Amino acid sequence: MEREELSAWLRLQLSPGVGDATARKLLVAFGLPATIFQQSEAALSQVVSQPLAQGLLREPAELATLLDTTWAWLQAKPQEHRVLTLGDPAYPQCLLHMEDPPLLLYAMGAAEVWQHNGLNAVAQRSIAIVGSRNPTPQGAANAQQFAQALAEAGLTIVSGMALGVDGAAHQGALDGAAVGTLATIAIVGTGLDRVYPRQHRDLAHRICQQGVILSEYPLGTPPLSANFPRRNRIISGLSLGTLVVEAALQSGSLITARLASEQGKDVFAIPGSIHSTQARGCHALIKQGAKLVESAQDVLEELQLAPGITPDLIAACAYQTGAEDAFNTQSNALLEALGFDPVGLDALQARTGLDTPTLQAQLMALELQGELCRLTGGLFQRMAKA
Repeated sequence: MEREELSAWLRLQLSPGVGDATARKLLVAFGLPATIFQQSEAALSQVVSQPLAQGLLREPAELATLLDTTWAWLQAKPQEHRVLTLGDPAYPQCLLHMEDPPLLLYAMGAAEVWQHNGLNAVAQRSIAIVGSRNPTPQGAANAQQFAQALAEAGLTIVSGMALGVDGAAHQGALDGAAVGTLATIAIVGTGLDRVYPRQHRDLAHRICQQGVILSEYPLGTPPLSANFPRRNRIISGLSLGTLVVEAALQSGSLITARLASEQGKDVFAIPGSIHSTQARGCHALIKQGAKLVESAQDVLEELQLAPGITPDLIAACAYQTGAEDAFNTQSNALLEALGFDPVGLDALQARTGLDTPTLQAQLMALELQGELCRLTGGLFQRMAKA
């Protein structure tokens, strides 16, 4: 992209009152952005209101600075930094089927992506994994294990690089993907010149080495709360389906699931304990028709991608419920007493009959072995292990 062309696209994006929908109307009417700004006020008024037409003829005050910043960013790493416009062949075609595709996409990541039809080939084998920013330890483990198994089966994992489930999904994808493949795509709600949350600085670096970070927001955009629900439509739009790992009833992950459903995509949900608030969003989705999944195989079969998975991958991502004992611990009375729901010390004493010192010692031993975890409020929960 030449500097002049970039300037015209940025000007269209910055023009006051011109959102993505209005920008598309102008592009349909006049062609490329540079042509739009060559029109008279009368011609523009045939497509938009007169105040908007007048505004389009005034160059935004911040354009020069943003152009300099964006051009320098592109030139710093021309093989890794891209700005994709609606007409760019590398722009994901699947997003064009959405009601409101982003006007521009800022992209940062593996150079190999742009050598193989941009993101278009990836979108045919990708799945979104989303969930709570404050998952239970089991929820975080599920996100990472499902992502790793699906990545090993050849899928690209799409998520939002938030704390919790998103981060675990990206990590699992990076751990599972073969070298030279696109492991994961992160859709963020800030400009790409900053990392949010800061705790994911190292994760963002890993993603750029074997994945892509995308944003529809110009460089310098801070983490505004309104941007994150909006970016969810891109997460679902880039994916064949959306898997919700853990979510409370008011979780933003349910927005992504709703958008996926509206886009005609599959929605999957992992069930959890009836006593866990973090499972209620998933249970609500299942009641509404989302597909209950217990393993990576369930997802792959529904997407008709099952031939890519092996028995080892299925075992690595099994989600066990009820009285099933997938981890060969039936001989351990304390684990049997724990069950699969969070439980307190008093309840465990009542179930096992053990005195407090003995019970605490056994709990500590199991925690060190990774068989259980401590939750807030003095509760314990059994952990599934790969």
